Amino acid sequence: MYRRRMLFRQVTHDDLGCASYLVGDDGAGVAAVVDPRLEIGVYLDLARYMGVRIEHILETHNHADHVSGHGRLAVATGATIHIHRLAEPDYEHETFDDGWELELGSVVVRALHTPGHRPEHTAFALVDRARGDAPWAVLSGDSLFVGDVARPDLAIDRDEGARGIFDSLHERLLTLPDSCELWPGHLGGSMCGGPGMDMKTSSTIGYERAHNALLREPDIGRFVERSIATLGPQPPNFEAIVALNRGDLLTDDVPARPLTPRQVQLKCGEGALVVDVRTEQQFDEAHIPGAVCVTALSAGFGSRLAWIADRDQELLLVGRDDDDAQHAARLASAVGIDKLAGYLHGGMTSWREERRPVGQIERLAIGDLPARADRLQILDVRERAEWDAGRIPGSTHVPYHDIDAIPDGIDPARPVAVVCASGQRAAVAASLLARHGAEHVVHVVDGGVGAWERAGHPIER
Repeated sequence: MYRRRMLFRQVTHDDLGCASYLVGDDGAGVAAVVDPRLEIGVYLDLARYMGVRIEHILETHNHADHVSGHGRLAVATGATIHIHRLAEPDYEHETFDDGWELELGSVVVRALHTPGHRPEHTAFALVDRARGDAPWAVLSGDSLFVGDVARPDLAIDRDEGARGIFDSLHERLLTLPDSCELWPGHLGGSMCGGPGMDMKTSSTIGYERAHNALLREPDIGRFVERSIATLGPQPPNFEAIVALNRGDLLTDDVPARPLTPRQVQLKCGEGALVVDVRTEQQFDEAHIPGAVCVTALSAGFGSRLAWIADRDQELLLVGRDDDDAQHAARLASAVGIDKLAGYLHGGMTSWREERRPVGQIERLAIGDLPARADRLQILDVRERAEWDAGRIPGSTHVPYHDIDAIPDGIDPARPVAVVCASGQRAAVAASLLARHGAEHVVHVVDGGVGAWERAGHPIER
């Protein structure tokens, strides 16, 4: 006799550190997608492979860090979108409240209202009635992560948000069985959590109760202090992304047109921003003058681009080839950057073949910086908390995402070495300095301030 089986698949967006889920019952032939990403092909492929229909789309909340794919998925499948009533979106949807249940064959999805990160935030407990009545898993969204909790400052006052998260954790999530699996909406690297977020894809309620430092804090006042102490800067376009996710359904792909070198140069003259998405080393060796280096070949491209790009300014993408640029265009659209003028057809090779001018940036290994430190201006582009924890004596500090001109204290006519913790943020900052007119920029690579300190060189705190 055929027995219905629960379907459960996690789908990660590794650039943004987001996780979404396909949940269903293959015997009943029905499934739901929770927190879909903008590129929906993976859900359609999974549903076809598993022999189920996607009939429901569930949102834990109005996302602030990435554009949802609920519009595209609803058009592709005819599925109904469900979200908590406090979300108040403009698109057609069905609302729910705490305790609402959705039956997918023998699988039950139960809503657990968990405000704090946002007022409408809801986690979903999963019950497989073919095996038992207790929740075996919870999709915690942006309330509880592996090793951390959500940031509380993207919708309301941060103290109020942190208190809401504390109540949601202790009154909702921590009442679940210790054996209940925890599947979060984000992994390490996402801007929606703190520095404690783990790269693990899942955990259990019991393990987090025992080992998550913030869950072991019983006092709400101290919890609030600890949860806001390590907050990074707010993402620059989070309000715009929330507006996109609450507004009319986005159903179309963002086109990225191929352009010849001549057309790229014309667009540059009209004010378009050139974003080079190749490796940092390739950029340093040769790039279009005035371009900004934001590599799409390591995680975090979308987040870094969102800091640098003006949503109202046209963007031109330059990759190693057309596939690189088209991939970057998809990552850009996932964070609401959709004003794309196009991409350089044939990549940087086509620019070089026409012998058009190129810029270069000197690379300097961190181990070679001490010998030249007295002849260089040093610009530290890490976040303020990192700077406070330890810095190279005499260095100037501006976070990489705040460089919109030559920083105060930096002489553009003198060589300036740009340093961070690893060399990645320094690559972006070095390109911005060159774009704003610094004559000799040095990109410090193969490490940063931590490597300087470990080598025994002096540090100010």
